[in-house]
Amino acid sequence: MLRLRNAVVVDGVRTAFTKGGRGKLEAARLDDIGAYLINVLFERNPKVKLTMIDDFGTGGDLGSGASHLAGLPDEMTDFSSARACATSQETAMRISMAIMLDEYDCGISLGTERMGRQMGGGGARVARVPTRRDGPNPKAGQRTKFQRDMHPDHDKYFSVPIPDYVLDSPRASMLQTAQNVVEMYDQTREELDAFSMRSQHKLAKAYNDGIYKDEVIPVEVEQPVFDDQGNWVPEEVGPMVILDQDEGLRPNTTMEVLAGLKPVAGLVSYKGGPLFITAGNSCPTNAGVTVQLLMSEEMALDLGIDFLARIVGWGNGGVKQQIMGVGPVVSTPKALKHAGLEADQIDRVEFNEAFACQVIASLKEWEVHGYGIPEEKVNVNGGSIGIGHPICATGNRLWMGRFLVLFPGVHK
Repeated sequence: MLRLRNAVVVDGVRTAFTKGGRGKLEAARLDDIGAYLINVLFERNPKVKLTMIDDFGTGGDLGSGASHLAGLPDEMTDFSSARACATSQETAMRISMAIMLDEYDCGISLGTERMGRQMGGGGARVARVPTRRDGPNPKAGQRTKFQRDMHPDHDKYFSVPIPDYVLDSPRASMLQTAQNVVEMYDQTREELDAFSMRSQHKLAKAYNDGIYKDEVIPVEVEQPVFDDQGNWVPEEVGPMVILDQDEGLRPNTTMEVLAGLKPVAGLVSYKGGPLFITAGNSCPTNAGVTVQLLMSEEMALDLGIDFLARIVGWGNGGVKQQIMGVGPVVSTPKALKHAGLEADQIDRVEFNEAFACQVIASLKEWEVHGYGIPEEKVNVNGGSIGIGHPICATGNRLWMGRFLVLFPGVHK
Protein backbone atom coordinates (compact mmCIF):
# COMPACT_ATOMS: atom_id res chain seq x y z
CA MET A 1 0.00 0.00 0.00
CA LEU A 2 1.28 3.46 -0.90
CA ARG A 3 2.64 5.32 2.12
CA LEU A 4 3.20 9.08 2.08
CA ARG A 5 6.10 10.53 4.06
CA ASN A 6 7.87 13.82 4.65
CA ALA A 7 11.03 14.75 2.75
CA VAL A 8 13.61 17.09 4.28
CA VAL A 9 16.70 19.03 3.24
CA VAL A 10 19.64 17.96 5.39
CA ASP A 11 22.34 20.25 4.02
CA GLY A 12 23.64 22.00 0.92
CA VAL A 13 26.83 23.64 -0.34
CA ARG A 14 28.05 25.41 -3.44
CA THR A 15 31.02 27.08 -5.03
CA ALA A 16 31.10 30.81 -5.41
CA PHE A 17 29.70 31.64 -8.84
CA THR A 18 32.20 32.98 -11.37
CA LYS A 19 31.93 35.07 -14.52
CA GLY A 20 30.94 33.10 -17.58
CA GLY A 21 33.85 32.53 -19.93
CA ARG A 22 36.23 34.71 -17.95
CA GLY A 23 36.11 33.69 -14.29
CA LYS A 24 38.15 31.56 -11.93
CA LEU A 25 36.28 28.35 -12.81
CA GLU A 26 37.15 28.55 -16.50
CA ALA A 27 40.08 26.10 -16.19
CA ALA A 28 38.40 23.82 -13.63
CA ARG A 29 36.71 20.47 -14.23
CA LEU A 30 33.23 20.87 -12.78
CA ASP A 31 32.83 17.13 -12.21
CA ASP A 32 35.90 17.25 -9.94
CA ILE A 33 34.48 20.29 -8.15
CA GLY A 34 31.16 18.50 -7.76
CA ALA A 35 32.88 15.47 -6.25
CA TYR A 36 34.73 17.71 -3.82
CA LEU A 37 31.50 19.38 -2.67
CA ILE A 38 29.78 16.00 -2.27
CA ASN A 39 32.57 14.92 0.06
CA VAL A 40 32.21 18.19 1.99
CA LEU A 41 28.58 17.24 2.62
CA PHE A 42 29.65 13.87 4.05
CA GLU A 43 32.29 15.54 6.22
CA ARG A 44 29.70 17.98 7.57
CA ASN A 45 27.19 15.17 8.13
CA PRO A 46 29.22 12.20 9.43
CA LYS A 47 26.12 10.22 10.39
CA VAL A 48 25.30 9.88 6.69
CA LYS A 49 27.25 7.05 5.03
CA LEU A 50 28.00 6.49 1.35
CA THR A 51 25.81 3.38 1.26
CA MET A 52 22.77 5.39 2.45
CA ILE A 53 22.52 7.32 -0.84
CA ASP A 54 19.82 5.62 -2.91
CA ASP A 55 19.67 7.96 -5.89
CA PHE A 56 21.74 10.74 -7.43
CA GLY A 57 20.28 13.45 -9.64
CA THR A 58 22.43 15.56 -11.96
CA GLY A 59 21.29 18.87 -13.40
CA GLY A 60 23.63 19.87 -16.22
CA ASP A 61 25.73 17.46 -18.27
CA LEU A 62 29.06 18.88 -17.01
CA GLY A 63 28.49 17.12 -13.67
CA SER A 64 28.17 13.66 -15.16
CA GLY A 65 30.46 11.28 -13.31
CA ALA A 66 30.80 13.42 -10.17
CA SER A 67 29.14 10.74 -8.04
CA HIS A 68 31.74 8.18 -9.14
CA LEU A 69 34.58 10.61 -8.51
CA ALA A 70 33.18 11.22 -5.02
CA GLY A 71 33.42 7.52 -4.21
CA LEU A 72 29.71 6.73 -4.18
CA PRO A 73 28.78 3.09 -4.87
CA ASP A 74 28.54 1.96 -8.48
CA GLU A 75 25.27 0.22 -7.54
CA MET A 76 23.59 3.54 -6.73
CA THR A 77 21.05 4.68 -9.32
CA ASP A 78 21.28 8.07 -10.97
CA PHE A 79 19.38 10.28 -13.39
CA SER A 80 19.63 13.67 -15.08
CA SER A 81 17.07 16.42 -15.51
CA ALA A 82 16.61 19.51 -17.63
CA ARG A 83 14.19 22.36 -16.96
CA ALA A 84 16.24 25.39 -18.01
CA CYS A 85 16.72 27.79 -15.07
CA ALA A 86 14.97 25.38 -12.68
CA THR A 87 17.05 22.34 -13.67
CA SER A 88 18.65 21.48 -10.32
CA GLN A 89 15.45 22.48 -8.53
CA GLU A 90 13.66 19.93 -10.69
CA THR A 91 16.31 17.38 -9.72
CA ALA A 92 15.78 18.12 -6.02
CA MET A 93 11.99 17.98 -6.48
CA ARG A 94 12.19 14.60 -8.20
CA ILE A 95 14.24 13.17 -5.33
CA SER A 96 11.82 14.71 -2.83
CA MET A 97 8.85 13.15 -4.64
CA ALA A 98 10.47 9.70 -4.56
CA ILE A 99 11.15 10.06 -0.85
CA MET A 100 7.59 11.25 -0.18
CA LEU A 101 6.20 8.27 -2.09
CA ASP A 102 8.33 5.89 0.01
CA GLU A 103 10.45 4.78 -2.97
CA TYR A 104 13.68 5.34 -1.05
CA ASP A 105 15.15 7.32 1.85
CA CYS A 106 18.05 9.46 0.69
CA GLY A 107 19.35 11.23 -2.40
CA ILE A 108 21.74 13.90 -3.62
CA SER A 109 20.91 16.70 -6.08
CA LEU A 110 23.83 18.16 -8.06
CA GLY A 111 23.72 21.20 -10.34
CA THR A 112 26.57 22.22 -12.66
CA GLU A 113 26.85 24.96 -15.27
CA ARG A 114 29.50 26.63 -17.38
CA MET A 115 28.14 29.51 -19.42
CA GLY A 116 30.03 31.60 -21.94
CA ARG A 117 30.42 35.37 -21.96
CA GLN A 118 27.11 35.83 -23.71
CA MET A 119 23.78 34.23 -22.89
CA GLY A 120 23.52 30.86 -24.54
CA GLY A 121 26.16 28.70 -22.89
CA GLY A 122 29.87 28.07 -22.86
CA GLY A 123 32.31 25.25 -23.10
CA ALA A 124 33.26 23.22 -26.14
CA ARG A 125 30.47 21.81 -28.26
CA VAL A 126 30.98 19.22 -30.97
CA ALA A 127 30.04 20.75 -34.30
CA ARG A 128 27.64 18.63 -36.32
CA VAL A 129 25.98 19.46 -39.59
CA PRO A 130 22.23 18.93 -39.12
CA THR A 131 20.28 16.91 -41.64
CA ARG A 132 16.61 17.28 -42.59
CA ARG A 133 15.71 14.65 -39.95
CA ASP A 134 17.43 16.21 -36.93
CA GLY A 135 18.02 19.91 -37.64
CA PRO A 136 15.67 22.66 -36.45
CA ASN A 137 12.16 21.98 -37.63
CA PRO A 138 11.22 24.71 -40.13
CA LYS A 139 7.66 24.69 -38.74
CA ALA A 140 8.83 25.30 -35.14
CA GLY A 141 8.26 29.05 -35.41
CA GLN A 142 4.70 28.70 -36.63
CA ARG A 143 1.83 29.17 -34.19
CA THR A 144 -1.88 28.60 -34.37
CA LYS A 145 -4.19 31.45 -33.40
CA PHE A 146 -4.88 29.65 -30.11
CA GLN A 147 -1.15 29.44 -29.38
CA ARG A 148 -0.62 33.09 -30.32
CA ASP A 149 -3.49 34.57 -28.32
CA MET A 150 -3.57 35.11 -24.58
CA HIS A 151 -4.49 32.03 -22.54
CA PRO A 152 -8.16 31.87 -21.42
CA ASP A 153 -6.93 31.99 -17.79
CA HIS A 154 -4.70 35.03 -18.33
CA ASP A 155 -6.88 37.37 -16.25
CA LYS A 156 -6.82 34.90 -13.36
CA TYR A 157 -3.14 35.66 -12.82
CA PHE A 158 -2.39 38.92 -14.64
CA SER A 159 -3.80 42.43 -14.32
CA VAL A 160 -2.06 43.56 -17.51
CA PRO A 161 -2.86 42.18 -20.97
CA ILE A 162 -0.05 41.01 -23.21
CA PRO A 163 0.32 43.64 -25.96
CA ASP A 164 -0.26 42.54 -29.53
CA TYR A 165 3.27 43.59 -30.44
CA VAL A 166 4.56 40.97 -27.99
CA LEU A 167 2.05 38.29 -29.02
CA ASP A 168 3.04 38.81 -32.65
CA SER A 169 6.78 38.79 -31.93
CA PRO A 170 8.96 35.71 -32.57
CA ARG A 171 10.45 33.44 -29.93
CA ALA A 172 12.89 35.53 -27.95
CA SER A 173 16.25 35.28 -26.24
CA MET A 174 16.22 35.53 -22.45
CA LEU A 175 17.41 39.12 -22.73
CA GLN A 176 14.68 40.00 -25.20
CA THR A 177 12.02 38.50 -22.93
CA ALA A 178 13.16 40.97 -20.27
CA GLN A 179 12.76 43.93 -22.63
CA ASN A 180 9.29 42.62 -23.51
CA VAL A 181 8.32 42.52 -19.82
CA VAL A 182 9.60 46.07 -19.33
CA GLU A 183 7.34 47.31 -22.10
CA MET A 184 4.35 45.23 -21.06
CA TYR A 185 4.44 46.84 -17.60
CA ASP A 186 5.67 50.31 -18.66
CA GLN A 187 8.63 50.03 -16.31
CA THR A 188 11.24 52.76 -16.12
CA ARG A 189 15.01 52.46 -16.28
CA GLU A 190 15.17 54.03 -12.80
CA GLU A 191 12.93 51.28 -11.36
CA LEU A 192 15.16 48.56 -12.74
CA ASP A 193 18.41 50.17 -11.67
CA ALA A 194 17.13 50.99 -8.17
CA PHE A 195 16.09 47.38 -7.59
CA SER A 196 19.46 46.15 -8.84
CA MET A 197 21.36 48.56 -6.61
CA ARG A 198 19.39 47.37 -3.56
CA SER A 199 20.11 43.76 -4.51
CA GLN A 200 23.85 44.39 -4.73
CA HIS A 201 23.89 46.23 -1.40
CA LYS A 202 21.99 43.41 0.33
CA LEU A 203 24.45 40.87 -1.02
CA ALA A 204 27.44 42.94 0.12
CA LYS A 205 25.98 43.25 3.62
CA ALA A 206 25.29 39.51 3.76
CA TYR A 207 28.91 38.72 2.86
CA ASN A 208 30.17 41.21 5.43
CA ASP A 209 27.90 39.63 8.07
CA GLY A 210 29.16 36.10 7.29
CA ILE A 211 25.75 34.96 6.05
CA TYR A 212 27.24 32.84 3.26
CA LYS A 213 29.98 31.10 5.25
CA ASP A 214 27.99 27.84 5.57
CA GLU A 215 26.82 27.88 1.95
CA VAL A 216 29.81 29.01 -0.14
CA ILE A 217 32.69 26.55 0.25
CA PRO A 218 36.20 27.88 -0.51
CA VAL A 219 37.64 25.88 -3.38
CA GLU A 220 41.23 25.82 -4.63
CA VAL A 221 41.23 26.25 -8.40
CA GLU A 222 43.69 27.07 -11.14
CA GLN A 223 43.77 30.75 -12.11
CA PRO A 224 42.93 30.60 -15.84
CA VAL A 225 45.28 32.19 -18.35
CA PHE A 226 43.54 34.28 -21.02
CA ASP A 227 44.84 35.64 -24.32
CA ASP A 228 44.51 39.21 -25.57
CA GLN A 229 40.98 38.52 -26.77
CA GLY A 230 39.96 37.18 -23.37
CA ASN A 231 39.84 33.52 -24.43
CA TRP A 232 41.09 30.83 -22.07
CA VAL A 233 44.42 29.29 -23.15
CA PRO A 234 44.25 25.58 -22.17
CA GLU A 235 47.95 25.02 -22.93
CA GLU A 236 49.03 27.47 -20.22
CA VAL A 237 48.71 26.52 -16.55
CA GLY A 238 48.09 29.29 -14.05
CA PRO A 239 48.79 29.40 -10.30
CA MET A 240 46.39 27.88 -7.78
CA VAL A 241 44.09 30.37 -6.07
CA ILE A 242 41.16 30.26 -3.64
CA LEU A 243 37.65 30.92 -4.93
CA ASP A 244 35.42 31.99 -2.04
CA GLN A 245 33.24 34.89 -3.21
CA ASP A 246 30.72 35.38 -6.01
CA GLU A 247 32.41 37.32 -8.78
CA GLY A 248 29.29 39.33 -9.63
CA LEU A 249 29.29 41.13 -6.28
CA ARG A 250 29.50 44.92 -6.76
CA PRO A 251 29.31 46.45 -3.26
CA ASN A 252 29.90 50.01 -4.50
CA THR A 253 27.02 49.99 -7.00
CA THR A 254 25.33 53.39 -7.35
CA MET A 255 22.48 54.72 -9.45
CA GLU A 256 24.98 56.90 -11.29
CA VAL A 257 27.11 53.91 -12.26
CA LEU A 258 24.08 51.92 -13.40
CA ALA A 259 22.67 54.86 -15.36
CA GLY A 260 25.91 55.02 -17.35
CA LEU A 261 25.60 51.45 -18.68
CA LYS A 262 24.44 51.00 -22.26
CA PRO A 263 21.60 48.61 -23.19
CA VAL A 264 22.67 45.09 -24.09
CA ALA A 265 23.44 44.72 -27.80
CA GLY A 266 20.94 42.87 -29.94
CA LEU A 267 17.77 43.95 -28.17
CA VAL A 268 14.81 45.41 -30.03
CA SER A 269 11.76 47.31 -28.87
CA TYR A 270 8.62 45.91 -30.47
CA LYS A 271 6.78 48.83 -28.89
CA GLY A 272 9.11 51.33 -30.52
CA GLY A 273 10.48 52.69 -27.26
CA PRO A 274 13.85 52.91 -25.48
CA LEU A 275 15.91 49.85 -24.53
CA PHE A 276 16.33 49.42 -20.77
CA ILE A 277 18.03 46.03 -20.21
CA THR A 278 21.68 46.45 -19.22
CA ALA A 279 24.42 44.37 -17.61
CA GLY A 280 23.64 46.20 -14.38
CA ASN A 281 19.98 45.25 -14.07
CA SER A 282 20.44 41.67 -15.30
CA CYS A 283 22.18 38.64 -13.88
CA PRO A 284 25.57 37.86 -15.42
CA THR A 285 26.46 34.66 -17.22
CA ASN A 286 28.17 32.28 -14.82
CA ALA A 287 29.84 29.01 -13.95
CA GLY A 288 29.18 27.21 -10.69
CA VAL A 289 28.34 24.00 -8.83
CA THR A 290 25.66 23.33 -6.19
CA VAL A 291 24.89 20.18 -4.16
CA GLN A 292 22.02 19.27 -1.82
CA LEU A 293 21.46 16.29 0.48
CA LEU A 294 17.82 15.21 0.83
CA MET A 295 16.34 12.55 3.10
CA SER A 296 13.13 11.18 4.55
CA GLU A 297 12.22 12.80 7.84
CA GLU A 298 12.01 9.32 9.35
CA MET A 299 15.61 8.57 8.46
CA ALA A 300 16.82 11.96 9.68
CA LEU A 301 15.11 11.47 13.04
CA ASP A 302 16.45 7.91 13.35
CA LEU A 303 19.98 9.18 12.70
CA GLY A 304 19.56 12.13 15.07
CA ILE A 305 20.13 14.69 12.31
CA ASP A 306 18.89 18.27 12.75
CA PHE A 307 17.67 18.82 9.21
CA LEU A 308 17.28 22.28 7.69
CA ALA A 309 13.74 22.20 6.30
CA ARG A 310 10.76 20.05 5.36
CA ILE A 311 9.58 20.10 1.74
CA VAL A 312 5.85 20.88 1.84
CA GLY A 313 4.88 21.77 -1.73
CA TRP A 314 5.75 23.17 -5.13
CA GLY A 315 4.15 24.51 -8.25
CA ASN A 316 4.99 24.77 -11.94
CA GLY A 317 3.45 27.49 -14.10
CA GLY A 318 3.90 28.48 -17.71
CA VAL A 319 3.54 31.74 -19.65
CA LYS A 320 4.18 32.90 -23.21
CA GLN A 321 7.80 32.33 -24.13
CA GLN A 322 8.21 35.99 -25.06
CA ILE A 323 7.59 37.03 -21.41
CA MET A 324 9.38 34.08 -19.80
CA GLY A 325 10.45 35.92 -16.65
CA VAL A 326 6.97 36.36 -15.18
CA GLY A 327 6.39 32.62 -14.79
CA PRO A 328 6.40 33.01 -10.96
CA VAL A 329 3.16 34.99 -11.29
CA VAL A 330 1.50 31.68 -12.22
CA SER A 331 3.63 29.17 -10.31
CA THR A 332 3.54 30.93 -6.92
CA PRO A 333 -0.21 30.62 -6.25
CA LYS A 334 -0.03 27.02 -7.42
CA ALA A 335 2.81 26.30 -4.97
CA LEU A 336 0.92 27.99 -2.11
CA LYS A 337 -2.19 25.96 -2.88
CA HIS A 338 -0.20 22.72 -3.09
CA ALA A 339 1.43 23.45 0.26
CA GLY A 340 -1.81 24.55 1.91
CA LEU A 341 -0.35 27.95 2.81
CA GLU A 342 -1.41 31.58 2.51
CA ALA A 343 0.95 34.28 1.29
CA ASP A 344 0.90 36.11 4.62
CA GLN A 345 2.40 33.01 6.27
CA ILE A 346 5.55 33.38 4.17
CA ASP A 347 8.39 35.23 5.90
CA ARG A 348 11.13 34.89 3.28
CA VAL A 349 11.14 34.39 -0.49
CA GLU A 350 14.05 33.39 -2.73
CA PHE A 351 13.32 34.76 -6.21
CA ASN A 352 15.72 34.08 -9.06
CA GLU A 353 16.66 37.58 -10.21
CA ALA A 354 17.52 36.81 -13.79
CA PHE A 355 16.33 40.35 -14.46
CA ALA A 356 15.14 43.13 -12.16
CA CYS A 357 12.09 43.68 -14.38
CA GLN A 358 10.65 40.22 -13.76
CA VAL A 359 10.81 40.56 -9.97
CA ILE A 360 9.20 44.01 -10.07
CA ALA A 361 6.40 42.77 -12.35
CA SER A 362 5.77 39.63 -10.28
CA LEU A 363 5.60 41.56 -7.01
CA LYS A 364 3.05 43.88 -8.59
CA GLU A 365 0.86 41.00 -9.79
CA TRP A 366 1.07 39.21 -6.43
CA GLU A 367 -0.14 42.40 -4.74
CA VAL A 368 -2.97 42.96 -7.21
CA HIS A 369 -4.17 39.37 -6.81
CA GLY A 370 -4.07 39.40 -3.03
CA TYR A 371 -0.84 37.53 -2.36
CA GLY A 372 0.84 40.61 -0.95
CA ILE A 373 4.48 39.49 -0.69
CA PRO A 374 6.44 42.75 -0.25
CA GLU A 375 9.97 43.28 -1.53
CA GLU A 376 11.19 43.40 2.10
CA LYS A 377 10.63 39.63 2.28
CA VAL A 378 12.30 38.88 -1.06
CA ASN A 379 16.00 38.02 -1.45
CA VAL A 380 16.92 39.62 1.87
CA ASN A 381 20.58 38.63 1.36
CA GLY A 382 20.84 39.55 -2.30
CA GLY A 383 19.93 37.62 -5.42
CA SER A 384 21.14 36.49 -8.80
CA ILE A 385 21.90 40.01 -10.05
CA GLY A 386 24.95 39.90 -7.78
CA ILE A 387 25.28 36.23 -6.87
CA GLY A 388 24.97 35.08 -10.45
CA HIS A 389 22.79 32.57 -12.27
CA PRO A 390 24.63 29.51 -13.61
CA ILE A 391 21.49 28.11 -15.18
CA CYS A 392 21.58 24.43 -14.24
CA ALA A 393 23.00 25.11 -10.76
CA THR A 394 20.72 27.90 -9.51
CA GLY A 395 17.75 25.76 -8.43
CA ASN A 396 19.70 24.08 -5.64
CA ARG A 397 20.97 27.47 -4.47
CA LEU A 398 17.46 28.87 -4.13
CA TRP A 399 16.51 26.01 -1.80
CA MET A 400 19.54 25.60 0.39
CA GLY A 401 20.44 29.28 0.52
CA ARG A 402 17.17 30.10 2.22
CA PHE A 403 17.39 27.20 4.66
CA LEU A 404 21.02 27.75 5.66
CA VAL A 405 20.26 31.41 6.40
CA LEU A 406 17.22 30.57 8.51
CA PHE A 407 19.09 27.90 10.47
CA PRO A 408 22.81 28.75 10.45
CA GLY A 409 25.17 26.14 11.82
CA VAL A 410 22.54 23.38 12.06
CA HIS A 411 24.77 20.91 10.21
CA LYS A 412 27.37 21.26 12.95
